[in-house]
Amino acid sequence: MFYYLFYELIYGRFKDQDWYLVKALNVFQYVTFRTAYASITAMLISLVFGRKVIDGLKKWNIGQQIREEGPQAHIAKRETPTMGGLLIIASVIISTLLWARLSGLYIWLTILATLGFGAIGFADDYVKLVKRRSLGLTGRQKLLFQLIVAVAIWLALFISTRYFSTKYSWNVSIPFFKSTADPNGISVIGPYLYLVLVIVVLLGATNAVNLTDGLDGLAIGPVIMAGGAFGVIAYLTGNFRAADYLKILNVRGAGELTVFCGALIGAAVGFLWFNCHPAEMFMGDAGSLALGATIGMLAVLTKAELLLPLIGGLYVVEAVSVIIQVASFKLTGRRIFRMAPLHHHYELSGWAEPKIVVRFWIVSFALALLALTTLKLR
Repeated sequence: MFYYLFYELIYGRFKDQDWYLVKALNVFQYVTFRTAYASITAMLISLVFGRKVIDGLKKWNIGQQIREEGPQAHIAKRETPTMGGLLIIASVIISTLLWARLSGLYIWLTILATLGFGAIGFADDYVKLVKRRSLGLTGRQKLLFQLIVAVAIWLALFISTRYFSTKYSWNVSIPFFKSTADPNGISVIGPYLYLVLVIVVLLGATNAVNLTDGLDGLAIGPVIMAGGAFGVIAYLTGNFRAADYLKILNVRGAGELTVFCGALIGAAVGFLWFNCHPAEMFMGDAGSLALGATIGMLAVLTKAELLLPLIGGLYVVEAVSVIIQVASFKLTGRRIFRMAPLHHHYELSGWAEPKIVVRFWIVSFALALLALTTLKLR
C-alpha cells in the first residue's frame, strides 16, 4: 500500500518538482528500505497487541492442553493461553500488505499458504479446546487438508505459468552445481513431478515446526533465523546481477519476498517477547502450521528447496527423532530417546528448559549461516 501511495502516486506525479519531501519518497522503491520497515511494523503490531491478545484468550478460556504422557514439568503450563499464532499471522500479513509491492504472484501465494495452513492449525486448536483434550484433528484429517492446500498452491503456479506471463522455472537448483542455475539445465523435472516436491516441502516443513513447538520459545527462535536466511536468498535470486554473479537461479519477482521475510522476522521477535520462558502465550497449531508453511513456501519460490533441510535443520532433527523413536519401538520394542521429539530427551536428561532452547537456537543460527555459504560455493 505504502509503495503505491508514496512512490507511484505522490512521487510519480510530483517527481519533476524541486520539492525535497517529494524527492525523499524515492526511497520507497527500494526493497531494502521497505523490508526494514516491514520488520519494524510487524514487531510493533505484535508488541502492542500481544498483551490484549493474551487477555482475550484468557477471557475466552483458550488454554493449552497438555499431553498426559508428556514431561510432568509441563503440567504447570496447562491453561496457558494458546492460539497466539493468530497474532503472528496477523502481524506478518498486515505488515506485508502495507510495505510490499502487491502486483506479483509470489507474495500472494505465500500469504495464501500462511492463511491456508494457519486455518488448518486453527481448526485443530479449536477441536482441542472444545473436546478439552491434547489431540485435535486426526492425523489423516490434517494431512488431507494440508494436501489440498499444497495442491492448490501448485495449481496456482501451474496456471500462472501456462496461461499468464509468470516466468517460474520448474528447475531444482542443486547446491554446489552452478549448471543448475540454468532454467533449462540438467535438473529440470517438469511441473507434474514438481508437484510431488511441493507437497513434500510444505507438508514436511509444517509438521516439523509443529513437532518442535514443545518448549517456551523453541520453535519461534529458528523462524527468525530462517526468515533472515530466506530474506537474503530472496533478495539475491530476485536480483539479476547478483544471481548471475553467484551462479544461482534468477527468479523474477522473488525480490519482494524479502519484504515478507522482514515482516516474518519482526512478527517472530515481537511474539518471542511473550513466548520466552516462562511463556505467557503459546502459538498453538495455528501458529506452528502457518509458520512451517511459510518457510516451505519461501524455499519453493526462491528455488532453495534443497537448502531447506539445512536452513531448517533444527526442525528436521526434531522430526527425524520422532521417526526414529517410533520405528525403533515398533521394530524392536525399545526406545532410542527417553522421549521424542529430541528436546524432551534433553529435558528428561536434566537440562533446564532455557538451556535447551538457547542451545537449539545456536545450532539453528549456525545451520542458517552454513546454508548461506553454499550460495557462493558453486
